[in-house]
Amino acid sequence: MKAIVVTDQAAGTAGMTLAERPDPEAAGNDVLVQVHASGFTPGELTWPSTWTDRLGRDRTPSIPGHELAGVVSALGYGTTGLSVGQRVFGLTDWTRDGTLAEYAAVEARNLAPLPGDVDFTVGASLPISGLTAWQGLFEHGRLQAGQSVLVHGAAGGVGSMVTQLAREAGAYVVGTGRAVDRQTALDFGAQEFVDLENDVLEDVGGVGLVFDVFGGDIGRRSAGLVRAGGTLVTIAGPPEARPVDGLAIDFVVVSDRAQLGEIARRVRDGRLRTVIGTVATLDDAVAAFNPTERVRGKTIIRVRP
Repeated sequence: MKAIVVTDQAAGTAGMTLAERPDPEAAGNDVLVQVHASGFTPGELTWPSTWTDRLGRDRTPSIPGHELAGVVSALGYGTTGLSVGQRVFGLTDWTRDGTLAEYAAVEARNLAPLPGDVDFTVGASLPISGLTAWQGLFEHGRLQAGQSVLVHGAAGGVGSMVTQLAREAGAYVVGTGRAVDRQTALDFGAQEFVDLENDVLEDVGGVGLVFDVFGGDIGRRSAGLVRAGGTLVTIAGPPEARPVDGLAIDFVVVSDRAQLGEIARRVRDGRLRTVIGTVATLDDAVAAFNPTERVRGKTIIRVRP
């Protein structure tokens, strides 16, 4: 099969190549997915799991990408809950070959049915940003209706999902970002916007929940904005500062079939929109991941027409 592979961690996305790789096989409790569309997070090329397996052994050449939408083409021994020919989407294991390929072997529990009226391209854009937003808000942040939420990067892939889900849950959302992101963040549902280049973050005042995607100075300053009993949730690594009288939680997203189903339902009925930028073929994937200018939205590789 055709696949994008990486062998040199130092090379980043510039080290991606299109290659022929053996078709994967579905192990016990796996399904083999004929990939129709794949998502990719550039940061994954810095993750140890891209280069080594669970035991720390080198696993290059690695196939990156962890988000997919496609059709089940085979079932591994003992696999239940999905069937051959079913449309699915989801998030694959970090330490196995990924989704920038014509086929991927995935644990069945990491996938959810993809409704027939949700395009594969949209399906592949949802798992990481959608699940990260869902888990950060509702599992780790324990968001309640009426709370105020500060959403960093509110116009980005994760931040836009956080903004939409928080508004739907009855929160008051303050988004942040660059000046050019203001209208996008407001369009996604932010009720206020803080331009991090020109406004004073501390003018926001106290909030019940901060969803941080930046870390660093912004993360440290945000901890001081959390009201008593509130929570700072971050995906930017261990927090460097903690609220005086609240929680600070960093987490790594995990796949969850029920949550994927909730996300898909909201996409179907228009309550949730995703940000898709470039859509390219597998043959053009290397160029798409090495653009000459900034691209707004997530790059999706359409593996099959």
